[in-house]
This record gives sequence, C-alpha cells and structure tokens, in this order.
Amino acid sequence: MAKGDDIQERMIDFAVGIVKLSSALPKTKAGNHIAGQLLRCGTSPAPNYGEARGAESTRDFIHKLGIVLKELNESVPLQRIGVNLRKLLLK
Repeated sequence: MAKGDDIQERMIDFAVGIVKLSSALPKTKAGNHIAGQLLRCGTSPAPNYGEARGAESTRDFIHKLGIVLKELNESVPLQRIGVNLRKLLLK
C-alpha cells in the first residue's frame, strides 16, 4: 500500500456515506437543498486528495490539501444537519 492510500480510502468511504445520507433525506425543498450541497462538498475531498497526491511541487500539494480541508470543513456541519433533519422527520 502506497503512502497516502489509507487516507484516500477513508475519504472514499466518507463520500459513500455522504451519498447514502443524501439519498435518505426527504424529497422536500429543504431536504433537496441540503442533499445537493452535501453531495457537492462531501464527495469532492476524495478526488481532490487524489489530485493533491499528484501535485507538481510541495507548494502545490499544500494548496490542494487546503482545498480538501475546506470541503471537509463544509461537509461536517451539513452532515449533522442532514442527520438531524432525517431524525426529525422520522419521528
């Protein structure tokens, strides 16, 4: 296993979880909005990390990892909103 493969695999697993959560959200205006935003930011870290691994320089690698971090930082609160929205509507 190459250096960084473990992180890549965990990011792929995270993206799959995001897709599952998005699919389980209600088909309402709010549910569709959260699902769309969650899909955009929650599935981008894995391919962006792959892009970072192929960076042309250390500076390029750090810049691309910064983009990955921004997307993950956006994903976490949206993921919590999605989970709480789903719980609320299942009551």
